[in-house]
Amino acid sequence: MNSKYRPPLAINFVWHPDDHSTHFQNITKFRQYLTRDIDRPFSRELNIPTFLYSSRNIRIVPNQIKKWAKKNIVFLFLSENTLINSNWNEYIENISSEFGIIPVALDESALKHANYGLLKDKNFVRAYNWPQVNYQEFFILMLSHEIYRLGFNETSTTKTGIDSSLKIFLSHAKADVQGIGLAMEIKNFIDNTSIQRFFDTTDISPCFNFDEEIVKNLKESTVIAIGSDKYSSRYWCQREILMAKEERRPIVFVNTLEHYEDRIFPAAVNIPNIHVSHDTSIRSKEILRILIATLLETIRFNYSKILLDYYKEQNWIPENSVIFSRPPEVNQIITLLKNKDDKDRQEVLNICYPEPPVYPEEISWINHFESKSSDGEIINKIQARTPLWSISDIKQSSKNIGISISDYKEDQYEKQNQHIDELKRLSQVLAGHLLSRKHKLIYGGDLREDGFTQFILDEALIIQNRIMDNSLRVENHLAWPLFIDPKVKSFKAKYHGILHIEEYDAPNDIPLNNEVFLPPNCSENLYIWSRSLTNMRELSIRKSDLRIISAGKSSDYKGKMPGVLEEFIISMKIQKPIYLLGGFGGITNKITTSIINQELAPELTEEWQIQNNAGYAKLQEISTSKGFGADYSEVKNLINSTNIEILANNTGLSTEEYKRLMITPFIDEAVHLILKGLTAISTSQ
Repeated sequence: MNSKYRPPLAINFVWHPDDHSTHFQNITKFRQYLTRDIDRPFSRELNIPTFLYSSRNIRIVPNQIKKWAKKNIVFLFLSENTLINSNWNEYIENISSEFGIIPVALDESALKHANYGLLKDKNFVRAYNWPQVNYQEFFILMLSHEIYRLGFNETSTTKTGIDSSLKIFLSHAKADVQGIGLAMEIKNFIDNTSIQRFFDTTDISPCFNFDEEIVKNLKESTVIAIGSDKYSSRYWCQREILMAKEERRPIVFVNTLEHYEDRIFPAAVNIPNIHVSHDTSIRSKEILRILIATLLETIRFNYSKILLDYYKEQNWIPENSVIFSRPPEVNQIITLLKNKDDKDRQEVLNICYPEPPVYPEEISWINHFESKSSDGEIINKIQARTPLWSISDIKQSSKNIGISISDYKEDQYEKQNQHIDELKRLSQVLAGHLLSRKHKLIYGGDLREDGFTQFILDEALIIQNRIMDNSLRVENHLAWPLFIDPKVKSFKAKYHGILHIEEYDAPNDIPLNNEVFLPPNCSENLYIWSRSLTNMRELSIRKSDLRIISAGKSSDYKGKMPGVLEEFIISMKIQKPIYLLGGFGGITNKITTSIINQELAPELTEEWQIQNNAGYAKLQEISTSKGFGADYSEVKNLINSTNIEILANNTGLSTEEYKRLMITPFIDEAVHLILKGLTAISTSQ
């Protein structure tokens, strides 16, 4: 593995705090289109790393943008607020000119940034000119096009301006009024933007060969297939889809059916499908939806290819893998097998396509391509898999894996430049990969809507369904009085068969009624809560074989110290293998930076905790008087004596790999390293 993981692309967003209330909602919505959808974890979405840069007030500027990836695109949202602020002007000037910088003018004053410095004579995206009606859709469409233009210009890296724009091929049946009408409306809309288009009634010149012109344009276009009632029955519509599949082009299918289609053309599947209304009063919004889906599928399609090629470089997938941007189809496999040399026919055909995997039944047809030679040897064997999630490649003995992941208080992206929902994605991806390899997950979180426990359990249900295995289990360990909350009963019912709840009473030396909920509303009650949480954590960690630790609060917790910190300390004391993921922020980041720099972060001291947690001094006083206070000298000694080489060896990783695990902000790299370590541990055992 290379020492420095640098994915092909990262997207960075920079904005002034005074613009936050007006524009952050649009930035957030756009970012959601670029990342894994936490509400649909097995949807085929984009998963581009994104980083956010702002601050809590105008006197402070955020961290400088890092060279996270091979190609870094920066959306620089500018306004009168950035123009008149000297600190922000200096911050902008220090952004690396190596980045693909896209200045977005939120108001007309922002254009004055082009008079000097880094942005001199740059052309701005003029967001203030976009219509207020459907503003958010224009925001997503226009900025998506900039990502394509700077990140995925396939035809030539030297093309600029309109020549670097996306080309769209409109495929439609001329016999359907709805189909040709929508095609014309899309064309007219595109003609008023910087997006090129291919439209066969106007772009095929007289005397040119119709077939050749279509093939030529298809090779460098994204196809919008407008599926009307007669679409699938038309020869040229079928030809266009088949050619697009043959050329491995991005395709989006737009469903405009009025009445009935007697047969969906088989090739027009395995692609995004968007339904549009026939209500002409909302036509503009519907066209924007179609074009947004088209741009995002084009970006996803191209990003998938370069990402999987990069995984090859990292040796994460076999070097001879054939890369697909969609799950493979029968015709594609037949073509690949036909083109194999005789000497290669006995080699395994490795096909790699993007996460997530399709259901095993959907791809079971690849088994029919296996045949045996005269001496009984299997030839033309095919393996189709995703990079990380592979049921057929389980080489790990089952473990009880404790997971310590919780959220933290955001600092408005001043120092920690990731959205908090990255932690939910991390918990989902981890749960999926670990459960598919038959590990048992142990999590000690409270049960609440949109909490980490729910995200892990939802992922577990999907995995159970995908691999048809009812033995999968998630243990949720709850301290008193959390387990007497009425929500626990509903969680037990909803996740029956996959959720097991371990309940831990308060320590025996604390006299109380275990059936009555005790609110944490005073120092005395908080002491009881802290004792109960410590008891649960100690017993829970002893039941686990190893621990994965990430994020976590530094303040506003209910225990005797930050919960993730306490779980780290307990795990270290009883010598459990620990996978430390510090790149996702929170108290874990403070732990990892303290270990790496050999200098204790302030958040790990009693002084900082007292200053930043109301009532903490009183809690410490009560706890210490009873012999159960948080010992921060022990925290300091454990951190100072922690040896990365020993941590790495315990987890099956090299020291270099473990250091990457401690700092990486990339979910795919973190999960890959954990799986690699678990495989090494299983092999050694």
